[in-house]
Amino acid sequence: MSSDSVQTIASEAELVPVNCFAALDLPKIFGRNAPFEVDLGCGDGSFLARLAAENADTDFLGIERLLGRVRAACRKIERGGLTNARVLRFEISYAVEHLLPPGSVTAFHLLFPDPWPKRRHASRRLVSQKFLAALHRTLRPRGFVRVATDDLEYFRQIAGLAAQSHLFTVDLDRVGNGPVTRFERRFRERGVAIHGLELRKISPVT
Repeated sequence: MSSDSVQTIASEAELVPVNCFAALDLPKIFGRNAPFEVDLGCGDGSFLARLAAENADTDFLGIERLLGRVRAACRKIERGGLTNARVLRFEISYAVEHLLPPGSVTAFHLLFPDPWPKRRHASRRLVSQKFLAALHRTLRPRGFVRVATDDLEYFRQIAGLAAQSHLFTVDLDRVGNGPVTRFERRFRERGVAIHGLELRKISPVT
C-alpha cells in the first residue's frame, strides 16, 4: 500500500490509520459504498461479528481501546470470513470526532458504556454534549444512535443531554432487536433491568 494511503491493515480485520488526523476513506477500506454502522466499544467483538454476519449488505466498524479485546474481535471476524467488518483501536471520542467522515454513519451502537457510577468519576463518562454533537455530524440524515445500559441514572442523563441538544429525537424504552451482547445476556440472567433508547438525528432545514 502506498505511503499516501489514509489507512493500512495490520491484520485481516484490524484497521490502522496512517494519518490519525484525516477522515477514513470508507469505500477504499470496504471496497464498496454501503450502509455503514459503528459499534462504539466493541469489546471482544461478539456483537460486532454477529451483526456483520447477519447483515452482509452493510459495513461495520468496531471501535475499542484495549488491545486484548481488539485482537479477540479481529479473530472472530477473521474466523467468520467477514469482509464487511473492521476493528479500530482508538479512544471512542477521538475516533468519532476526527476519523469518521461527516454524514457517513447509518447507525451507532452504544451498548453498556462504562457508567462510572461514583460521583467523582462522572466526568469520565463518554456521553456529553460535545460527543453528541460529534455523533450528529457523522450520522447520515435520519441516522440513529442505539443506546442500552443497566445504569438508570446514566440512562436518564443521556436522554436529558440528547433532549437539551436539540440534535436528536429521543425514543425511550427502545432496546432494539439485534443480537444480544455478552453484557446484556449476563444482566438478563441476573434479572437486571436493561434501559434502552434510540436517538434519531434531526437534520437542519435547508
